[in-house]
Amino acid sequence: MEDSYGGLFGAIPYAFRQSRSVLFKLYVVIGTLAAALIGLIVLFGLIVLMGETAEVPGGSLTLSRSLYVLLGLAFAGPLLAPTLFVARRHRTARTVADRYDPALALTGFGFLVSVYVGLIITVPPEQQEPVGGIFGPIVDVLYGLAQPIGLLPPVVGAIAIFVVHYLLTKRA
Repeated sequence: MEDSYGGLFGAIPYAFRQSRSVLFKLYVVIGTLAAALIGLIVLFGLIVLMGETAEVPGGSLTLSRSLYVLLGLAFAGPLLAPTLFVARRHRTARTVADRYDPALALTGFGFLVSVYVGLIITVPPEQQEPVGGIFGPIVDVLYGLAQPIGLLPPVVGAIAIFVVHYLLTKRA
């Protein structure tokens, strides 16, 4: 444990260095960048929200500001979870299945795709644009779904990360 890390920001490079999976290393880079981008979007959105509501007394606006932050964590948390799981696995020398690192990378990429699919579902009808090509029919189907269903793909993607982690640590 002499090559340990200290917290979240140390776990990211630690997991990158310790893993032998090229797929996982690619996920560490892309997943970390996506989580940082989501963090910036939430931060800027929160600044705008606070600026627009600065003169309004507290109460329900305080709740909406808090929900904004929770929403950001709901997306950034699962993006960072595979990296943190692998860092912990290497730090503690836990025995896991050989495919643990690449499997978590795949579920992390799956979560990224599920967020994108969820965003497509929640596009307001007045902002939907026709899409051609091979993805046109798929996007049309996603546009046709009710907007609250847009939460389902990211939730399923996040659950998949934890299920894969659980299954591959129990079978080793």
